[in-house]
Amino acid sequence: MRKNRQLKPGQAKRAPMIEFASMQVEQLMLPLLWQLALIIIAARAVGVLFRKFGQPEVVGEITAGLLLGPSFFGLFFPEWSRAIFQPEVQGLPPGTLHWIFTVISQIGLVLLLFLVGMEFDFGHLKVVGASTAVISLSGIVVPFGLGMLLAWSFFPVVFPDNGNGASFWGFALFLGTAMAITALPILGRMMVEWDIPRTRLAVVTITAAAIDDAAGWILLAGVAAGVTTGFELKQSLVMVLSALAFGLAMVFLVRPCLKRILPWFLKDGELSVTGLAVILTLLFLSAIATNLIGVFGIFGAFLFGACLCDERELRLAVQKRLRDFVTAFFLPIFFAYTGLRTNIGMLDTWQLWGVAAAVIGASIVGKAAGCGLAARWTGFSTREAACIGVLMNTRALMELIVINLGKDLGVIPDSVFCMLVMMALLTTVMTTPLITRLANGTELEPYLGRGTK
Repeated sequence: MRKNRQLKPGQAKRAPMIEFASMQVEQLMLPLLWQLALIIIAARAVGVLFRKFGQPEVVGEITAGLLLGPSFFGLFFPEWSRAIFQPEVQGLPPGTLHWIFTVISQIGLVLLLFLVGMEFDFGHLKVVGASTAVISLSGIVVPFGLGMLLAWSFFPVVFPDNGNGASFWGFALFLGTAMAITALPILGRMMVEWDIPRTRLAVVTITAAAIDDAAGWILLAGVAAGVTTGFELKQSLVMVLSALAFGLAMVFLVRPCLKRILPWFLKDGELSVTGLAVILTLLFLSAIATNLIGVFGIFGAFLFGACLCDERELRLAVQKRLRDFVTAFFLPIFFAYTGLRTNIGMLDTWQLWGVAAAVIGASIVGKAAGCGLAARWTGFSTREAACIGVLMNTRALMELIVINLGKDLGVIPDSVFCMLVMMALLTTVMTTPLITRLANGTELEPYLGRGTK
């Protein structure tokens, strides 16, 4: 007969603790799984619905995230919203589930920015003509300047306590960056769907957007460094130079090694499990490096992806392994994370709604006028220039990334965060119907005509 083993005193004390911890994990898992299931189903359903109306799926997924937040689900079904997104877990501090959800969304953002970096085509930057350079420069300077001006005008309204010098400059620079950025990945996918990437107008637009995107990331890193150090010149300079040194090391030291080593893990166009493990490890190390520098881990993720952008076979193999899972799982979580932070109820005065109208209007007009007038000046017809202005207004995903960083740093208040989320959604939703109408009489007409029948 097998003898019952006697527990030592220390083991006897630990046994109930282990059992209690196990129960806590189970209690934590149930609401988390409910959250994930609801988010994925909602994102997929609304994304497919929007696609049927000619909109990119990502617009529907962003909308689904907003609907799940306090602006709709929390407003009309508050008890259900609290039960799913703010449950109380016995024995754990309030908000534990929220922080776990936040960490999952940030891991997803690291993976997403890695894929965005891999898709970034630096070849566009090698063929920059005079017209493209002027369009890109105007598309950055005009909306950025308007953002700075609006920040100066409305700072006392959105920061009633008047903040301090650092928070004003952080707010102003983040608002300007948010208004100046273009969502290159979304714009590129829309052009592919319309079958127009090889038209002259599309090539000029996507090249200008690529320059805007590159400039936006550099500007964002610099602004984040300034805000993190309180705009203390010496610390900001050290942080920026450290980030620059890391970037140069990635390009001139790490990239050549990756190009030699990573193809070993490819066989018949397929990436081995070991190869995927190596890439993920290096990705997270790159994100850790920029995080330690002080400019957020997503910059390291984007930079690591950009180092592999010209390795076509490797890029396709990695995308085959990661893209669908990131798109179906992590991307909806990020949109839901943004939606849960967005509360239209924060705009509770006519004064704030006036600020919202000014921010959204200036964002649209600044980008459209800056790019459109520059395009007209460089030889495009009025309709072609208008098409470029509309296309460059697409913000979507990149806008949400910028404003989430600003909110995390404490320089974007809840009210302005809500305004900028609405702006990101509106500027992307309006692209398809406007470009369809403006395309008449341009080289885009036969493509968009065929795509909209």
